[in-house]
Amino acid sequence: MDQSIKETVTQWLNNLKEQDLVDELKALIAADTDELYDAFYRGLEFGTAGLRGTIGVGTNRMNVHVVARATQGVADYLNAHYTHPSVAIARDSRNKGEEFQRVAAGVLAANGIHVYVYPRIEPVPALSFAVRRLGTSAGIVLTASHNPAKYNGYKVYNEHGGQIANEAADEISAAIVKTAMFGAVKCMDFDQALQQGLIEWTPEYVLDDFIQAIKEVSVPGFKASDGYKVVYTPLNGTGMECVSRILSEIGVNDVTVVPEQSEPNGDFPTCPYPNPEFREALDLGLTLADEVKPNLLVATDPDADRMGTAIPHAGEYKLLSGNEMGVLLMDWLSTMAQQNGEDVSSKVAVTTIVSSSMCDAIAVDKGFELRRVLTGFKYIGDQIDQLTAAGQSNRFLMGFEESYGYLVGTHARDKDAIVATMLCVEMASYYAAKGMDLYEAMEALYQKYGYYLNGTVNASFPGAAGAAHMAEIMDGLRTNPPVEIGGYKVLATTDFATGPQMPRVSGLQKEAPQVLPSSNVIEFALEGNNKVIFRPSGTEPKVKAYLFSKGATRAESEAVRAALQEASEKLLA
Repeated sequence: MDQSIKETVTQWLNNLKEQDLVDELKALIAADTDELYDAFYRGLEFGTAGLRGTIGVGTNRMNVHVVARATQGVADYLNAHYTHPSVAIARDSRNKGEEFQRVAAGVLAANGIHVYVYPRIEPVPALSFAVRRLGTSAGIVLTASHNPAKYNGYKVYNEHGGQIANEAADEISAAIVKTAMFGAVKCMDFDQALQQGLIEWTPEYVLDDFIQAIKEVSVPGFKASDGYKVVYTPLNGTGMECVSRILSEIGVNDVTVVPEQSEPNGDFPTCPYPNPEFREALDLGLTLADEVKPNLLVATDPDADRMGTAIPHAGEYKLLSGNEMGVLLMDWLSTMAQQNGEDVSSKVAVTTIVSSSMCDAIAVDKGFELRRVLTGFKYIGDQIDQLTAAGQSNRFLMGFEESYGYLVGTHARDKDAIVATMLCVEMASYYAAKGMDLYEAMEALYQKYGYYLNGTVNASFPGAAGAAHMAEIMDGLRTNPPVEIGGYKVLATTDFATGPQMPRVSGLQKEAPQVLPSSNVIEFALEGNNKVIFRPSGTEPKVKAYLFSKGATRAESEAVRAALQEASEKLLA
């Protein structure tokens, strides 16, 4: 092991006061395995998504010292940019979340920053809303989204309630690096700061207003059909309180909650990977649904920013993909706006460059404007901010990512599974009144616009050699681009590293064209309205290929997708 790493381990051993961390470090030293090296060979990197890592002792783990140091960096940034800064903090149900929250609040208070703390676990969108409602300078959420139980994380939000931009992340990261792990962080006891008024519990009216803000985007005059049933699971996360409240607000009272997953539990004992896009996470919900016979099964991930669904159809349960739910909502919301007498051509929907191509076809047909931004919901939030700054927030129709994240309304600047659950239930009820389930409604869209299907190819490249190979692959796609992929001719290439113009279709397009930030992404548009996009992951050592196929029938589109998959796997070899 490198001498500098040995010195860091010794420094931690000499400074730790938390018995659980002391015991863990001594056990790692005694075992003398690669795990000790992995815990200390680097520090967790702070980026636009903040920090995320496994819980444990070490510079490369999530623990109170790493959290405190990161918060000192945030405090230095805020004190440099604001006269009297304030921060709203929330946490999800993950292990160590409350401990990390108290430490972060104490560091901020010691730096003269006023802190609001939600008294209970709350969803990510409720924090985004709190930042806006309380007018704080920033927000912090202790969460690792839908990662396995061994993870926790630390996300930072700007004064608009959106995730911080690259410039802010870089400045905070530099402040963190300059801060020594031990002795340099200003700390204050949470309870003492609470007693002195430097920390205060977030008032209950904030969450009440959050629920009301969501209710405001409910379809006017909505009434669930008699006997309408929903099975819901928060997957042992934060969604229970807010989902229950909003469904009650819109008159949906026959809601059966999966009992084993109703209470917060950071161990996620019923599903090792609490991600509602995977059927395994819904197994208990599906079993319960077989007994209850609901119209809809809904699941939210631990921090309640993503939503997944299962649809009873022809004696079985069909899972809709993130893309399918996104286009269903987009089509239905534009129809509802039209029926409500609104000018649909003035509406703006926002999605990402890797989301379904069917969005374009729907936008052209319905007449609203569709904007495509880079992956990351902060970019969707930026578009809402632009509309709001122009006094045109009512033009925002919806935003969504293919990774099961949706936002309707301008109450938040991050994806919101609470509003998504409400609208999904309303949309399902709307189609039920027409004698259709959501699977059939999606099939109708396929038949109308074509079978736009999606897929992904993931190629992993661990270690330093892997990182070099990833760079070689992306460089090769630029310097020696393919002329065809899967037998389909390349018609156009877009290198997003050059900062191209933001793709827009249909609508009024009143604003001047926008340029996307530079990103290491390459798109190949193919004949037949097919497409492949290559993008390295920002958090994992892998390159991802996003596949877009279109056919007149499902079988035809699936055949195209299979060809694109095989060709993409070879390009990523």
